[in-house]
Amino acid sequence: MTYRSLIPNMLTSSNLVFGMCSIFSTMRGDFFFGSLFILIALVADGLDGRAARFFNASSEIGKEMDSLCDLVSFGVAPGILAYVFCMNSFSWFGLAVSICFALCGAWRLARFNVNVNIVHGYFMGLAIPAGGCFVATSTLLMQAIGFDPHSLGWLYPIVMIIVAFLMVSTVHYPDFKGKGEKIYLASKIAFVIIFAAILYAGREAVLFAVLFAIFATYAAFGIINTLISKTVEK
Repeated sequence: MTYRSLIPNMLTSSNLVFGMCSIFSTMRGDFFFGSLFILIALVADGLDGRAARFFNASSEIGKEMDSLCDLVSFGVAPGILAYVFCMNSFSWFGLAVSICFALCGAWRLARFNVNVNIVHGYFMGLAIPAGGCFVATSTLLMQAIGFDPHSLGWLYPIVMIIVAFLMVSTVHYPDFKGKGEKIYLASKIAFVIIFAAILYAGREAVLFAVLFAIFATYAAFGIINTLISKTVEK
């Protein structure tokens, strides 16, 4: 390992470390840090690629390591968090949903690695970091405003299933690099409405509401924009 690859590899490894910290925190019943460590892992995940490009230290082993770390931090850790936080009250079904979430995350990462030179200008399916952070930020928000997730009934596991499905779906999500997937005006309006609605609902904890709104609205945005795109094409 050269000094050029040391920093990117450390950042990639820290992604996994924070994912494990999330799991340990959740096992202790500390949902705040269980969620927070997932968000910190997201920061590490975002920096390692930039560091690799800056130091010209990109490598195939680094890319594989990044995927493995992502699976722990944004697939396994959120699945465990959701199960301990609420899903355990649904017996075997809650366990199955949590496992399904991690499994879909693994499939999403494998498909991304295979299609990295084929799919350009958009993400096919919801990226696993966005899916994992959806779980983390929703947990943070519900904890902050004192909302009992059990009051949602079966809606909670259903939403988890939807997010898991989005990761392995063919729904197109823009990569915001200025080219590729067309973003429609109606999608932008829907984005603003959903974002504002979440902020209003979580106004007692604005910071956590903003964080959750970012990931929840992005997840919904892909669905809306893809549906509009298919309608226009017809």
